[in-house]
Amino acid sequence: MQPIPYWRLSGFYFFHFAFIGAFAPYWSLYLKSLSFNALQIGMLMSLLHVTRIFAPAAWGWLADHTGRRLLIVQLAAIAGLISYCGVFFGQSFAWMAATMALMSFFWSASLPLIEATTLSYLGQSTANYGRIRAWGSVGFVFAVTSVGYLLDAADITFLLWAVLGFKLGIVFFSRQIPEAEITLHSGDSLSVRQIFKRPEVLAFFTACLLMALAHGPYYTFYSIYLVEHSYSKSIVGWLWATGVVCEIGVFFLMPQLMHRFGVKQIMVFSFSCAVVRFLMIGWGVEWPVMVLLAQVLHAATYGAHHAAAMVVVHFFFRGRHQAKGQALYTSLTFGLGGALGGLFSGYAWEWLGPGLTFTMSAAAVLLGLGLVVWKMSIDQ
Repeated sequence: MQPIPYWRLSGFYFFHFAFIGAFAPYWSLYLKSLSFNALQIGMLMSLLHVTRIFAPAAWGWLADHTGRRLLIVQLAAIAGLISYCGVFFGQSFAWMAATMALMSFFWSASLPLIEATTLSYLGQSTANYGRIRAWGSVGFVFAVTSVGYLLDAADITFLLWAVLGFKLGIVFFSRQIPEAEITLHSGDSLSVRQIFKRPEVLAFFTACLLMALAHGPYYTFYSIYLVEHSYSKSIVGWLWATGVVCEIGVFFLMPQLMHRFGVKQIMVFSFSCAVVRFLMIGWGVEWPVMVLLAQVLHAATYGAHHAAAMVVVHFFFRGRHQAKGQALYTSLTFGLGGALGGLFSGYAWEWLGPGLTFTMSAAAVLLGLGLVVWKMSIDQ
């Protein structure tokens, strides 16, 4: 078994998700400060997902074809840093759209390849994935809370510099991780298309796409929603952090949870919690305790869901298909699902209002839950 570069992988996860912790909750506030309307904000934020529809698949094919996953991660990290710097040179809608799209094209290359690398190092011990991935959640908590306090005390433009710092951290750790040995598997004789067309695989990907779509309003408008209901930016940061702290706990408990309940049961539980969570957010914003409890459910709706999903992807796509499988998951869920969710949230937020928008999110997750119960299966 290959020695696991625990702290190098953990460091990359830390800065990758610290970037998300600064970007996802607060970038919409920066866009609002530029006088963009809700539809424009939804369109701009959805660009991060649109590029993830096709870019990860291209990067994943290139990585599996060349066997040089980490070289691609390094080059993409540098290109992503350079393209991000465009935010300092223009503020028009067209300029911001071009900058965010280009940055996301390179940024989206990294995570599927790092996930494949981590799981390659873990081998048969995939249940321990959460203990490495948890450091990404620590990075998210650090960023979301510290940036929240920063923006309470300083102008929103300081967000640009905070994000730049985290992008530099991604570049640094991308150069520290050694390439993992790719182990051949009997399933290598099958094509990715043959694996993907299996009913249980289609059910899994469709359910995860619906889960990502349902999170569109949350990732695009949650911070704006809370600020408009008189929550301070620091409180908003702590609410985001609360969810991720609970997520960290779940990541460390995943080996025991998977041993006791199994992957499918964990997926069913996470989808069920998501239905409840979105209804609580949509109709309970006036009650801080309700908002807090909804954030605690993030442990299930993201933490348990993501850790279980990574095990499922690794189970279905092995050997030479690992990077392509991870890329396909990213493209169809966070990419297509996230893009549709972002665009949907922009329209729904203006025409239906927050309550009905989050209710529609709950309905999408309920449909995904039905698919998981009906068709998804995995022998662990």
